[in-house]
Amino acid sequence: MQSGMTLATSPQGDRDPDEIDLLQYWHVLWNNRWLVAIVGAAVVAIAVVLTLLATPIFRSTSLLQIERESLQVLNVEGVMPTERGYYGDDFYQTQYELLSSSSLALRVVQDLNLTQDAYFKPMVQDVGEGQKPAQRLQEQRRVLADIVLGDVSIEPVRNSRLVRINVDSPDPKVAARVADAWSEAFIASNLERRFDASSYARKYLEERLAQLKAKLEDSEKALVEFAAQEQIVSVGDDKPSLSAQNLSELNASLAKAQDERIRAEAEWAQASRGDGFGLPQVVANTLIQRLREERSKLQGEYQEKLRTYKPDYPDMQRLSGQIAEIDRQISGEVGNIRSSVKARYDSAVAQEELLDARIGGLKGDVLDLQSRSIQYNILKREAETNRQLYDGLLQRYKEIGVAGGVGANNIFVVDRAVVAEAPYKPSLLRNLALAILVGGMLGVLAAFARHYLDRTIHSPKALEELTRRPVLGVIPRLATGVSPAQASTDLRSPFAEAYRSVRTALQFATAHGLPRSLLVTSPSASEGKSTTALELARNIAQLGKRVVLVDADLRNPSVHKLTGLSNATGLSNVLAGAAAAEAAVQVSKEGGLSVITSGPLPPNPPELLAGEGLQALLSALSECFDAIVLDGPPVLGLADAPLLAHRAEATLLVASAEQTRTDTLQGALQRLVAARAHVLGSVLTGFDLNKGNSYGYGGYTYYNYGGDGRA
Repeated sequence: MQSGMTLATSPQGDRDPDEIDLLQYWHVLWNNRWLVAIVGAAVVAIAVVLTLLATPIFRSTSLLQIERESLQVLNVEGVMPTERGYYGDDFYQTQYELLSSSSLALRVVQDLNLTQDAYFKPMVQDVGEGQKPAQRLQEQRRVLADIVLGDVSIEPVRNSRLVRINVDSPDPKVAARVADAWSEAFIASNLERRFDASSYARKYLEERLAQLKAKLEDSEKALVEFAAQEQIVSVGDDKPSLSAQNLSELNASLAKAQDERIRAEAEWAQASRGDGFGLPQVVANTLIQRLREERSKLQGEYQEKLRTYKPDYPDMQRLSGQIAEIDRQISGEVGNIRSSVKARYDSAVAQEELLDARIGGLKGDVLDLQSRSIQYNILKREAETNRQLYDGLLQRYKEIGVAGGVGANNIFVVDRAVVAEAPYKPSLLRNLALAILVGGMLGVLAAFARHYLDRTIHSPKALEELTRRPVLGVIPRLATGVSPAQASTDLRSPFAEAYRSVRTALQFATAHGLPRSLLVTSPSASEGKSTTALELARNIAQLGKRVVLVDADLRNPSVHKLTGLSNATGLSNVLAGAAAAEAAVQVSKEGGLSVITSGPLPPNPPELLAGEGLQALLSALSECFDAIVLDGPPVLGLADAPLLAHRAEATLLVASAEQTRTDTLQGALQRLVAARAHVLGSVLTGFDLNKGNSYGYGGYTYYNYGGDGRA
């Protein structure tokens, strides 16, 4: 039986718990459709009544164009914070807040003199009584400002620089007048703010310029006095001092002298070695070259004549004297060249030494000047800083003087307000549509609230989810005036077929078929347990089984009333030992069904049920009957049902649709489980078949397959 029920419920058990069941939501709304309709109709009716009773309100609108302001008093980069959202909506949001400010409303009241207006005067005629006239007038203006501000709404036009000023009033002329006055007052206040800002900036800059000018004069005076005291002469703002400039020039001369000395030293080193004929100056000397050419000629002539004459020959001596003279001249010229090289080298060395000595002296002067120039540089930087600040503020002062004219306005009136001909609100169609929407939403909310706050069981599916056990049968609700006895006489009725379905389920409930002893109980009274026990006993008897129905409800028995049998001797007599089991068994009028009524009501039923008499009775009856059906008392609040459930082989829990509460059912099931009862499943009684499809039951059953009970 358990496997069969698992297969029957598996399509629902495999459903994801997080899945949204739209069909179930629809069924909730359908089952509560009258509640939804009533709530919706009530809201619509209230909306219609309020609309018809409301005072007509007229609206006038003035359209403004607002451009960005460009005036900036002080914006020193790196010192003043920069507007990060300059291209955002912060500027316009500021303008919208100014348009809806109390100060602007008070200005409109003053400009229009609304305290003396025929429309507004009755609103404040009692305000400020007993105060001085000036104080009373101020209080009246403040009250009217709050009233007017409540009638004004600011509506920015999306993706534009336009803004609508809407004024609502029962008087259309008043609405138009206030709307125009509101625009004009906003433009005037904007111009005043610009003028005040420009005037304040100029005044502030004038004071700062005077301070900086005095500070600049003091710093320049201190710089000049210090320079004169320390004898510091500067040749220019971007040039060094005279000593530093001379030192730089001498450094360049020293480098040049060192270069000349090195070249001269190299030439002298070359000239001091050898005969000197290899010197570049000697080679390049034309006189020496000419003398050497003459010597070569004379030497050639001497060698040629030496072949003929002796060396002491006069011509030979003459030639020898000429050659010696030329050699003497050449030697003299080479010596002169060497002397000039040596002189140039000595001059370069002397010049280098002189420059080096001069530079050494200037270094001391420069270092001394630098030590004395520290304070000078400090004073100089301070003077330069003061001059820069003074020049910057002076430039800013001139700019503000040019841009501070009040004639440049950034707010313009695009459309002036006109007197409305038709009321703006209330709108019957709009309110009706809104009421239908709100009423529908409230009706749906009420339907779901009623559904989820209702703790009773409505469907077999809910019963199965709560008990975690299969629902063995669903008993339909009987029509008004039809008793269970009348319904059970028609074997093809849904009522009779439902109990046969339960009987069939019980046949597969245990390994050996029908339970030998079955307790039928319910969480509370009047849920159909006695009728269920009687009908199950009858249906089991129809199978040819020997069945005995025992009325185990020793507090409020009903089996003897249903069967019309005597209750003089019954279960209480047997358990008390006053009668044998055979004496308590009665045969019903239908035949085939044995009944043991409750008997006289005992003072303490749990004592009788807790004794060994109940177990002995069940053992004795099991030898004579194939099935024992126990009609037990309700579970909650009583100890009887758990005692019976512990003794019986199986227990069947009966719940009534629209009556049994979920918490009561769960409590009853917990008590039965605690008593180690074998709860096979449950039966739902009093179920409305019209809701069967709403909860997944009532498909192709015997009693609705053909529509009229015919196969």
